[in-house]
Order: sequence, then C-alpha cells, then structure tokens
Amino acid sequence: MKNKISILLMMLFLTGMTVSAQELQPFYKVGQFDKAIPALSEQVENNLTNAGYEILGSYHPENKDTLFVLCYTSNSLKQLSLQFPDRGPLAAVMKVGFIRTQGKTILSIVNPEYMFLAYYGQQLNGHEAALKAQSEEITNLFGKMGKLTPFGGMVEQKRLVHYHYKMLMPYFDDPDELATFDSFEEGLRIIQKNLSARKGNTQKVYQLIFPKQKIAVFGVALLNPETGEADFLPTIGENHIAAMPYEIILQGKNATSLAGKYRIALYWPELGMGTFMKIIKTPGRIEDALQALTSE
Repeated sequence: MKNKISILLMMLFLTGMTVSAQELQPFYKVGQFDKAIPALSEQVENNLTNAGYEILGSYHPENKDTLFVLCYTSNSLKQLSLQFPDRGPLAAVMKVGFIRTQGKTILSIVNPEYMFLAYYGQQLNGHEAALKAQSEEITNLFGKMGKLTPFGGMVEQKRLVHYHYKMLMPYFDDPDELATFDSFEEGLRIIQKNLSARKGNTQKVYQLIFPKQKIAVFGVALLNPETGEADFLPTIGENHIAAMPYEIILQGKNATSLAGKYRIALYWPELGMGTFMKIIKTPGRIEDALQALTSE
C-alpha cells in the first residue's frame, strides 16, 4: 500500500509541475552577458535580495577567476525543506553559475524542478503544490534576465524520482556515512572548526543551520589542485558548475554526504562510462576530503 501511495503522489507531482514534457534537464542557461562576473553577480544578488531571497555565500570553483558560483535560499525554501526527513535541507540551497569566456559571461542556474524530483520524489507527502510554486518563482525571476534554455542531459521524470546511473550504483538514499558524533553540538563544532582552518584545502562556501531541528548543511569547496575540483571539473564539464559546491549535511548526530557516484551522475547525466572512468578515483577522494572535515 505504501508503494502505491508513493507512486500516486509522484504522478500528481509530475503532472502538476510547470514542465509538461516527460524529460527534464539539470540546468537552465539564462543567457550570455557583456558584463564581467563581478558586475553580473552584483546584479543577480540585487535581483535575488529584492525578491526576498537570502545570499548564503559564493566562491570561485577551482580557484579560477573565470568561474563563480552564488548560493542562495529563502524562508520558504528552508521551511519547505524541513518537511522532508531524508536530508531535505540539501534542496533548500539553490545555485547560480557564472562562466567568463571570450569576453562574455554565461549565466546558468540549477533547474529547481529537477532537484526537487531527485531529492524529494520519494517523500512528497502532499507538498506538490508548494514545490511547484517554489520552482515557478525561481524560474520566473531568472526568466526576466533572459530566455531560459534547459541543458545538461535529458533524464526521464519517472527515473529522476529514484535516480541512479547504472545497475549497482548508489541512489539518493545511499549516502556516504562520514561520521557519528556524541551530539549535534559536537558535530557542529568539529565541522565548523575544520572548515575555518580550511582543512584539506577546503573552503566553507556557506552554512545553513536549523538549531531547533538539529540540522546543518555546509557547502564545501574542494580546492586541492590534485584531487579536488581542478582535477575533475575540467574532465566532466565546467559548464555545469551551478551544481557546485559539494555538501555535508549533519542531522542529529550523523554527518553524511551524497555519494559521489550518485551526485556527479545526477548533475552530469550525459557523461558516458569512458569519461566516468577518467575520474574513477574522484568519488572516493571527495568522501575522504569530507570525512576529514568531520574528524578532530
């Protein structure tokens, strides 16, 4: 009975969202602009704050001046994310990507509908209308800056709800278990301390803390030039940088992250097995870097 209810809720969600096609792509290209990244990012920040959003943080992936990511949220996104018990606040943070090339800046965003279906599809519980409203609000806001063009690789909606790349590969609910602490407060202290020290050549891009619920999400830049973003992003595609940064989520005493073989495949679904083989060590290296941030 539970499976039948989940399937029914999923179908209601799919038919209620703004995109009627049976396939979705992970990103929207907003447009190509003459402004340099600092000026364009200031414009985007102003648009977001004027619309009631909160800027959480930003950074240059790979430490490149030509790449930039801006992370934001809202009270509505935060409160809605708390309705989903399985790492829901991961989808409370939306991202904007900036790429400077040939005198132009390409602006892109994560497709909120794509993210919501991937992260929330198994646990909708009657929140379909609220998710639809959030998705439309974001796309309408950025639609005022340009014509939104989806890109990044087609994924069927029904597959996205329980996405995995290949047989025996992890799903959303197969996270990397990073650490178990004696308390939420201990975990928060250790992770914050390590991020402040930039342990393992990492950088805190943002943190989102729900003290009452004992949940915290950390956006983490992986800046080790040999094993981090500079190693894998040029191989899999820097045009997808709105998927960055990587995240740690602390829920109660447990710190986890999305498995690399799930998260990379989710936001780079077009990649063939040959390309994935070139970064075969990357998921393990990401797990190691994040795990180090959870240890004293």
